[in-house]
Amino acid sequence: MSERNTYEEYRPAGADLAPRLRDQEVGRTVVTARIPLSRADLVAYAGASGDHNPIHWNERFAREVGLDDVIAHGMLSMGSVLARITEWAADPGAIVDCRTRFTAPVVVPDAATGAPDTPTAYLDMAAVVGAIDAEAGIVRLDISVTCGEDTVLGRTQVKVRLA
Repeated sequence: MSERNTYEEYRPAGADLAPRLRDQEVGRTVVTARIPLSRADLVAYAGASGDHNPIHWNERFAREVGLDDVIAHGMLSMGSVLARITEWAADPGAIVDCRTRFTAPVVVPDAATGAPDTPTAYLDMAAVVGAIDAEAGIVRLDISVTCGEDTVLGRTQVKVRLA
């Protein structure tokens, strides 16, 4: 007869993984990410949002209206950034405010080869603690977002409630 070890696996809850207010410091980078974008992402977002503007899928039309190529939806860019903040906070309800300026278009060229879900543009983001309101339990994250050499979201700030 063999002895069998039984144990209960520990799986941390979201609250156990969430950052704590007391651990935050102004100037600390808390999130960095490189977010890939493809033409397939634009099509999926258009379907989900109902925004079927041809500047997001038709190269000819985009060029006719003065753009270099097809561009990503602004809210797709912002939503992709907020998704990374939500992951860091471990609670989508922790975000209490967000603001940004759309400062440059995110050009998403067609892939030269491969499937439509081949990424051809990348958003590089970094979120830094800009301020802490200990009384309210809120940190303000100052976020930089670039695509190549261009700042595509400017003056981006997200307020997050932490325990």
